[in-house]
Amino acid sequence: MDDDKADVAVAEMPQAGVDDYAWARARPVSRWFMVVYGLAYTGMWMALLSPLLVGLAMRVQVIDPAHADNSLSLVVGVGALAALFGNPFFGRLSDRTVSRFGVRRPWLVGGALMGVAGLAMVAQAGSIPELLLGWCVTQLAYNAQLAALAAILSDQVPPSQRGTVSGIVSISLPVGMAAGTFLVQAFATSTYAIFMVPGVIALIAASALAGALHGDRPAVAHAAPYGWREFAGSFWIDPRRFPDFSWTWCSRFLQFAGVALLLTYQELYLIHQLHCPPHEAPHRIFLSTLLQSTMLAVFGVLGGRLSDAVGRRKAFVSGAALLYALALLLIALTRSFDWFLVGMAVTGIAQGAYLAVDLALLTDVLPERETHAARNLGIFNIASVLPQLLMPAMAPGILAMTGDSYAVLFMLAAILVAAGAWTIQRVQGVR
Repeated sequence: MDDDKADVAVAEMPQAGVDDYAWARARPVSRWFMVVYGLAYTGMWMALLSPLLVGLAMRVQVIDPAHADNSLSLVVGVGALAALFGNPFFGRLSDRTVSRFGVRRPWLVGGALMGVAGLAMVAQAGSIPELLLGWCVTQLAYNAQLAALAAILSDQVPPSQRGTVSGIVSISLPVGMAAGTFLVQAFATSTYAIFMVPGVIALIAASALAGALHGDRPAVAHAAPYGWREFAGSFWIDPRRFPDFSWTWCSRFLQFAGVALLLTYQELYLIHQLHCPPHEAPHRIFLSTLLQSTMLAVFGVLGGRLSDAVGRRKAFVSGAALLYALALLLIALTRSFDWFLVGMAVTGIAQGAYLAVDLALLTDVLPERETHAARNLGIFNIASVLPQLLMPAMAPGILAMTGDSYAVLFMLAAILVAAGAWTIQRVQGVR
């Protein structure tokens, strides 16, 4: 169903609040909305990624210094599983929510509020089980907020602006990472401030976005009672009914499989392939990450706006994926840190354009957007999270078979990303 027909269908649905919702969908969103939407995403990433990048390791080192590595792996791994299942589950609940505040606002603000509570639990944890519980609450809370945030793009933004808004969303992650780590350094002497300040900022930004929404999507009419069948449906979309969504999901999975291999093993690559002294590796990773994030932010906005201007999605997504694959090949074959930095800069360019336009493309082909938008976007998010669990588990075997060759590992990553470029061309519903 194209967007014009979808808007007509919404207008004909006999549900309270539909007229306001259809009116909101038909209006171009303002620059103020774009700014607030980007800030809400940025605040969420600040609150969620600051502990992951710095704060959790600090807490584990204090609580269990003798087994810090194993304890940190346990906390992060279980938290990732919570994120994997939490996003589509809460997305489905959001679609079914009936309240005078609308469908998205309760999860948008409620998720941010519970995130603050989870971060408080992490900050005051006195044992690894307490830390694990607090981090799981944090992951579930912010994934509930993320489900509502992602659905707002489909609910509120017309197709002609989705590339631009997706570009703004794409830069929220690197900006959130940089701002969050800056706050951690600024409040390094206060454990509570390290966790609570980003959480409070995320709550304020979410509240501002809730106030900026034009109407809200109506809840599912005559929804069936929530049971095991409904729960299982939160994690599955029939690829035979919705092939465009399935091809887009596969493309995202393959892209992030390559990304996961690069991000997870770049430090060992620097040490073993480029012969970087171990004590210099963190500084070099900081330099490469800063360069990559800068390129991602710039080309995320440019790619989204250009995609809107020419009215095409697939060419941008495929081209960005192929460029990322070429960058991986450069990194795999280089023997110089300078060329490694060039490769990382190119990955930033490619990833920025990919994330901006891929999200817009997904929104254009999103099935059942009027009734299951948040659930389906949550299922799509699995394609981003699952490679972070699978690829680090598979990589040791690959390295063992290739004599610890990180060049071969990154070549495999390039092949996976290139396959994702081909996969997106199978989508038929958009140009």
